[in-house]
Amino acid sequence: MFKTNLERIIMMEDELSALFKALGHPIRRRILDILKQSPQTTGELNDFFPEVSRYAIMKHLSALQEGNLVIVRREGKYRFNYLNVIPLEEMNKRWVGKYMKKDAQSLLNLKSVAEQTGGELEMDQSKQARVFRIEQEVVINAPREKVFKALTEKAEDWWEFRLAPKGVPSTFSFDPVPGGQFIEKWGENDGAVWGNVYYVNAPEEIRLHGHLGMRGAVNSAYTYRLIEKEGVTTLQLSHTASGVLEEEWEESHTHGWKHLLGTLLKKYVEEQ
Repeated sequence: MFKTNLERIIMMEDELSALFKALGHPIRRRILDILKQSPQTTGELNDFFPEVSRYAIMKHLSALQEGNLVIVRREGKYRFNYLNVIPLEEMNKRWVGKYMKKDAQSLLNLKSVAEQTGGELEMDQSKQARVFRIEQEVVINAPREKVFKALTEKAEDWWEFRLAPKGVPSTFSFDPVPGGQFIEKWGENDGAVWGNVYYVNAPEEIRLHGHLGMRGAVNSAYTYRLIEKEGVTTLQLSHTASGVLEEEWEESHTHGWKHLLGTLLKKYVEEQ
């Protein structure tokens, strides 16, 4: 047990060293500012830095990948770079979070949407046809079979958000098979579907369709991919949504996923 804990500490410190190294150059910090606005191909990023060679931009991106701050996804012949916010959140929690009041506002944006029980939200300028895509990665010190089980069979133990009316207790069930559902139930016949499973390759990947608290004309899907190396699992999340989306939904879901996976799930699995 002592050796396992020591190895875990060394791994975390190595990750932190790579993170600080990645943040140590102004061009790399500027790249993160750009990716915060939207994902970019390597060529598009190079256009932001006319004085810098493409080779240099690729080296900066490599350093950001080593620090787990950039996630690369290939789409056809293009290589898109996405900002991964989870390592920054972990750094914030270690040195800053304990000295601040719990700022739940960003996370409650999602919760407030989920708790609205009236009719359809009235259309206004904040609601229009939009598309967003969220890519995140979190490293969990556990084999992927354990992580996959926590994501599915044990979701009720750590999934914090609820669609049940405020003050009404609810329960969760998740059937990780094609055609299965991730369901919240309350009362005798009331409930909500958080996701419909349409692809499973356990314990490597599971894909679902689900609105995740969003209302109205929305098409939303999310995927969990699990990659294991030497007993440590990298959980990759991809969440895409399109349709009549409120302006703040992308930010609230980005923070919501970061909280659910990077904090709650990670803590749950590693402490079991």
